[in-house]
Amino acid sequence: MCKGLAALPATCLKSAKDIKHKIGFLLQKPDPPQEQKALKEKEKEKGKVTVVNRVPPVEIEKWKTSFNNLIKNEDGRKAFTSFLQSEYSQENIEFWEACEDFKQTSVDMMNVKARNIFERYVEADSPSEVNLDSATRELTRKNLERCDAFCFEEAQSKIFTLMEKDSYRRFLKSKLFLELSQPPLDNKPCSLEKKGKQHVSEHSQCLPSYA
Repeated sequence: MCKGLAALPATCLKSAKDIKHKIGFLLQKPDPPQEQKALKEKEKEKGKVTVVNRVPPVEIEKWKTSFNNLIKNEDGRKAFTSFLQSEYSQENIEFWEACEDFKQTSVDMMNVKARNIFERYVEADSPSEVNLDSATRELTRKNLERCDAFCFEEAQSKIFTLMEKDSYRRFLKSKLFLELSQPPLDNKPCSLEKKGKQHVSEHSQCLPSYA
């Protein structure tokens, strides 16, 4: 008959404690790695529903004629940005917009803003690195030394051309643009919801609107 824990040999008690400790460790849910957390947050952000508004057909027709007409139009830029988000390449339009904004920056803020743009989009292995050749990247780095309104001009031009020859052509053939080109079904506002790598709109003739 068992006389209680006190009657057990010390080695048995130690083994029991070790087993209890190991079971407790296995039952603990480990925290996901930091990279997984960041990826989940990124996917959550990309999966948000985007509220959209109507676009006049005459404006959409202009978008077909040139990439410049599309990107210079606020509605067109929002629609194009939504398309790039579906391809996980929105850093290109973000960089282009950052360069446009930089040109309006006051002289006393240029150095700080230029450094932020460079470290976010231009520098190798930066968080939102755009596709630039090493020569353009090095030229932009040197331009920061004099830092005027045109220090990103070459890099911005390269990214503009990249989007024009690549993403813009796919955008014109995309489901999003085809839906935008369709006559409006009604006068109700519509929404554009991204699922996975596709944007699905419940109504046509709409574009994304950002807060």
